[in-house]
Amino acid sequence: MRLAPGIVLAMTAVVLTACSGSGSGPSKDSASSTTQAGTSSTVAPSTTVPGPQDCAAGYLAQFTLRQKLAQLLTVGVTGEDDAENAVKTEQVGGIFIGSWTDKSMLAQHLVDKVKAASRTPLMVTTDEEGGRVSRTKDLIGVAPAARVVAQTMTPDEFYQFSLDRGKKLKALGVTVDFAPDVDVSSQADDDVIGDRSFSDDPNVVVQYAGAFIRAMNDAGVGTVMKHFPGHGSGSGDSHTGVVHTPPLDQLQDKDLVPFRQLIGQGSAVMVGHLDVPGLTTPNVPASISPEAMKLLRNGTGYNAAPFDGVIFTDDLSGMKAITSRLDIEDAVEAALVAGADNALWITTNDLSKVLDQLEQAVKSGHLPESQVDASVLRMAKLKGSAPHC
Repeated sequence: MRLAPGIVLAMTAVVLTACSGSGSGPSKDSASSTTQAGTSSTVAPSTTVPGPQDCAAGYLAQFTLRQKLAQLLTVGVTGEDDAENAVKTEQVGGIFIGSWTDKSMLAQHLVDKVKAASRTPLMVTTDEEGGRVSRTKDLIGVAPAARVVAQTMTPDEFYQFSLDRGKKLKALGVTVDFAPDVDVSSQADDDVIGDRSFSDDPNVVVQYAGAFIRAMNDAGVGTVMKHFPGHGSGSGDSHTGVVHTPPLDQLQDKDLVPFRQLIGQGSAVMVGHLDVPGLTTPNVPASISPEAMKLLRNGTGYNAAPFDGVIFTDDLSGMKAITSRLDIEDAVEAALVAGADNALWITTNDLSKVLDQLEQAVKSGHLPESQVDASVLRMAKLKGSAPHC
């Protein structure tokens, strides 16, 4: 899916606005600038402020093509050595702290050494929903499942509770939490979504998920709503096989409501491995579906505002809804071509092979470099490393 030039221009303008700090530009007595070719020329002070396109181009110029592609990948790590190797060798943009990861990375601040190996701020992610999906409970304490939260706390109480946990996550070095789960579900507690859902009432989900997003934002930790366009009514568990949802028109008044209501609150979005009749091509799950990405980006197909934040995929290497169809190299390529900004998988295995294939996809025109650039800029905004102009 090739992004129209207007979309890329709009993106760079957003990055420029969001990252200009206090609004100060270059020094007023600055009298020289550097052209894109790298030659210095003298100009009048009033012409030293670059336009959005020049600003974005200057930021992107620091990366090789391979490094830009690496910014669009998040990989699970086993510990400090594994993470540092992935960052040093390929400058991967993000790492994921899972249940299998040596938590001394966080507890002993070893992740700081990993961050120091990255040329741009490294995204350090985890799954900290509470309940049974809680990767850091041994470090920041136990939190109840979402369903229990909605039954025992008010949204304001949950905000304060989440704010405290967010501050603890940030202190450990975590920058992005793959939460909240905004699926709307009445499944039994131990089902794939089950008690990870705040409620089978979409309005309740909006209240509590919104409180969580605000709290994490206030703590300085990014959030990722999941699993677009809604796993709560799915036919099964995407970890173990293909999952079908009801048709798109049946998701409108239930599963899609939290995304519709919260899409402008500053959270990124994770797209699930979900086959959605009326939306996705048969045998192509939403995580690698151009139609699903377009629905989220444009918003018009479910009466939502356009979304220009970061789109993550769900795990591409450990869930049979995707691995039964594609190997990791093809899955990552398919996801980025479809329009995802960041491909997630839970190991550093095959990182170099994935990047080899992505480089070829760009060189062949299958993955437009303009689309890669737009995603790199979105990632930069999320990580706080966007250009200051």
